[in-house]
Amino acid sequence: MSARPGIARHGALEGRIVACRACPRLVAWREEVARTKRRSFAGERYWGRPIPGFGDRDPWLFIVGLAPAAHGANRTGRVFTGDRSGDFLFAALHRAGLASQPASVRPGDGLELTGCRVAAAVRCAPPANAPTPDERARCLPYLREELALCPGVRVVMALGAVGWDAALRALAPPRPWPRFGHGAEARIGGVTLLGCYHPSQQNTFTGRLTPAMMDEVLARARALADGAPEGAG
Repeated sequence: MSARPGIARHGALEGRIVACRACPRLVAWREEVARTKRRSFAGERYWGRPIPGFGDRDPWLFIVGLAPAAHGANRTGRVFTGDRSGDFLFAALHRAGLASQPASVRPGDGLELTGCRVAAAVRCAPPANAPTPDERARCLPYLREELALCPGVRVVMALGAVGWDAALRALAPPRPWPRFGHGAEARIGGVTLLGCYHPSQQNTFTGRLTPAMMDEVLARARALADGAPEGAG
């Protein structure tokens, strides 16, 4: 019985996210991409709307990415689904025991996350993967509300500097402002913010982020959640 109010609140938030039209530039871009499509996906119907979070409704690990990919989540309707960044991330989550399978190409293909939830700092696909400061600020309340609906979160893992910045603002950060870095940590109340390079092709194809590096960050997240002392892991 106690889980039902939480499910209803998550559902209400997801409904408001999907219906959001607060940023005219992002609305125009996501819908134009959904109309014109990429040739390789010409036969598919694009989602073309904002993307809610996905995964466990009360996780211990909450992952914050940048924004939906134009032909990834903006096409499939699920965060990190349908692009190579998501392929890299879900494979790592599977190795860490947080995902039911190592790959996912569309909602409904069997992927489930356990103990983990994934969301984006900005919920609409932005031109050139670059949301403006105003767009990031308008989307921040959604992340803040989603985190509040997950009281069991012990670690927030930020993928890239934009995810780090959004997570800090959502968590009411300490001063001085903690700087992003791969493996960086910041304790905020009862939550640890943990940095990881974003699994973009720019990072994974150049070796700036390797599978082993992401595995190490996820192992550190697990150790933090289990109460390991600082510096352990």
